[in-house]
Amino acid sequence: MSMIFQKSKLLIPASLMFFILLLLSGCSAEVRSGFQATPVAYGKINQIAVVSDDDTWNSAIGDTILYYYSSAYPILPQPEPLFDLIHFTPFDLESSAVRREMRIYLVVADLSDTDSPATQMVLNDIGSEKAYQAKSDPDQSSVVIRDKWASGQMVIYQFAYSKADLIDQIIKRFPAAAKRINEFDRDKIRATVYQSGENTEESAEILAKMGAKVQVPGDYITAISNDDVIWLRKETDFLSSNLVFHKFKYTDQSQLTREGIKAVRDSIGKKYISSTLPGTYMQVNDKDLPMFTSVKTLHNRYALEARGIWEVVGDFMGGAFISYLIHDPDKPDLLFVDGFVHAPGKDKRDYMQNLEYIISTIEY
Repeated sequence: MSMIFQKSKLLIPASLMFFILLLLSGCSAEVRSGFQATPVAYGKINQIAVVSDDDTWNSAIGDTILYYYSSAYPILPQPEPLFDLIHFTPFDLESSAVRREMRIYLVVADLSDTDSPATQMVLNDIGSEKAYQAKSDPDQSSVVIRDKWASGQMVIYQFAYSKADLIDQIIKRFPAAAKRINEFDRDKIRATVYQSGENTEESAEILAKMGAKVQVPGDYITAISNDDVIWLRKETDFLSSNLVFHKFKYTDQSQLTREGIKAVRDSIGKKYISSTLPGTYMQVNDKDLPMFTSVKTLHNRYALEARGIWEVVGDFMGGAFISYLIHDPDKPDLLFVDGFVHAPGKDKRDYMQNLEYIISTIEY
């Protein structure tokens, strides 16, 4: 005996069907909006979007921001600013989604002006209670928020309850803000420097000959490698970026001075680095611009840093350099590391920052 299963028919009233379709349509729209991709912040290294009212930007407050954030990067053949600034008003941000997707913002507001769009922006973003604390405690006059409009974004708020106090806060907080921006840029700098990967063979050679660990980018090749010096170069149509490593015996504290690091650099430049013209050699040019030195710590090691410009004697060539003398009291030798660029007609700040990043990976 065979059994026949017959599908039952379910009759749905037209009014109920309309309601179900309407509900499903609403849910579908909600699901779609919930899964919209968060934009990724864009923008160049060292670029800051300053957000303020026009009358604030065109006043002593804007002049103060420009004076500090656009001050000269140390030391380059031609002046270049520490940061590249662009200005937006709160209305500019509201009128364009793209303008809200940059990497770094500095929002500046005088909260005593209650009608100011910048004031309203600060109060809405950080809360009136938090903002009010700055009246009695100036240390509360700066707030940092991450990923406000896009991922990989940092927004720095600086505010006060008078124009004079706001100027004071901008001046006082500049060193910490600049350091924070530089640290925020490090991941992007690293991605740029190591876009072609790492040259593990060169890193191994430096470790074997110089006793130092360093992450060498993949697009650097060997120019010279002997028991005295390792010279690495990256060459493009418009840029020559160079790293020089040299190890020599530590004798006394006089080596760790301005004169000492200059002497080491000049001796290597005279022995190894020249142009295509015979008899030419590289030397420090501290007549046109001074060479500055400062004491740093590099992976818990004492380091003397020197910044300045170089020239080729007998030829019209020059550029910027940064040098380090690294001292480990448990080792008999000093490690000298030098980075320099030659990029005629090009801005050099970013190239120097790339070299600084490579040098920052050194462990001696």
